[in-house]
Amino acid sequence: MVSRLVSANKFKAAEDLVARMNTENCAVAEDTMLSICRGYGRVHRPFDSLRVFRTMKDPSHKGYVTLLAILVEENQLKLAFKFYKNMREIGLPPTVASLNVLIKALCRNEKTVDAGVKIFLEMPRRGCEPDSYTYGTLISGLCRFGRVDEAKKLFEEMVEKDCSPTVVTYTSMIHGLCGSKNIEEAMRYLEEMKRKGIEPNVFTYSSLMDGLCKDGRPLQAMELFEVMVAKGCRPNMVTYSTLITGLCKGEKIQEAVELLDRMNLQGLKPDAGLYGKVISGFCSVSKFREAANFLDEMILGGITPNRLTWNIHVKTSNEVVRGLCTSYPTRAFTLYLSVRSRGISVEVETLDSLVKCLCKKGEFQKAVQLVNEIVADGCIPNKGTWKVLIGHTLDKTIVREASESLLRDLEI
Repeated sequence: MVSRLVSANKFKAAEDLVARMNTENCAVAEDTMLSICRGYGRVHRPFDSLRVFRTMKDPSHKGYVTLLAILVEENQLKLAFKFYKNMREIGLPPTVASLNVLIKALCRNEKTVDAGVKIFLEMPRRGCEPDSYTYGTLISGLCRFGRVDEAKKLFEEMVEKDCSPTVVTYTSMIHGLCGSKNIEEAMRYLEEMKRKGIEPNVFTYSSLMDGLCKDGRPLQAMELFEVMVAKGCRPNMVTYSTLITGLCKGEKIQEAVELLDRMNLQGLKPDAGLYGKVISGFCSVSKFREAANFLDEMILGGITPNRLTWNIHVKTSNEVVRGLCTSYPTRAFTLYLSVRSRGISVEVETLDSLVKCLCKKGEFQKAVQLVNEIVADGCIPNKGTWKVLIGHTLDKTIVREASESLLRDLEI
């Protein structure tokens, strides 16, 4: 019953039930209490996990390790180290399980990875032989901080000691190698894991695709994507974002658009950042009308930028308006109005392009009105914009003076 309540996140009800059991002198198993601790950990409430743990009578070594793992998982590292120190002080001996959790904690920070390595090297002396999890944790930590050569040596040692690498270990190595631009070696690790019957997961494939895209090989990344899908491995948001970004950088915009459509069909909704990459991609190949269409699609779809993508959205919107000024002036002005209505600031260069565009069309009053609006928003035109406006004003003045002079001559 307690487990069901915890599964439904009804923690208070679970604790009340345990309290009732204690009142009625019913034995409460340690696993029951630990299930509540894990439940709180699952919803990122580690302090409640610790509170419940402290109500347990004579917790076992397993209980201590469980709570230590929760603290590490929730990144409460200082508290985790203090908790481990307390374990040692009360006489609990180190075990492979507890040292694995400690190494994992130390591998979270670049400055403490070496301390994790030191504990690993001391494990045999303490009567604790490292297992696959120990090796995998250290390899992951070393790769995360660019120490791939050390990770490779550990990987070789792991295999020599008959500790079977898992898909997570292989993925860590592949991710590290791709990060250090050793793409071919990363591909060899992929083939090796397949030979050993270890099926790559979406993170394995995504890491390789990211490496290929950053190496300027987006089409090869697309081939790997098709292999992944054919094997029944569903792409996630990271996979699509990685590929679309790579394809846009490589100016393979049509392929990026097709991938965006596949993403929608899978039920994954692209965010403003992803739309921004496609829009920028169209701009990079001077397809500004298509870029504007995608911008409209994004807005109509109710996709709004967040705090992180807002600046990119502002930059992209301005870039599209400037691009449209060359061949699609009416669309450029319509988009400008849309941009302003959504609170997006108009850049000086965009104002310059719009003014030149309107003056070229002979819509001088409209250009002046636009400048007044933008100045009121706090955007000060550059010298080029003022030069266009003043030049246009002078041209009209000269024509008017010449006409008046001609009329005077005709009257004589």
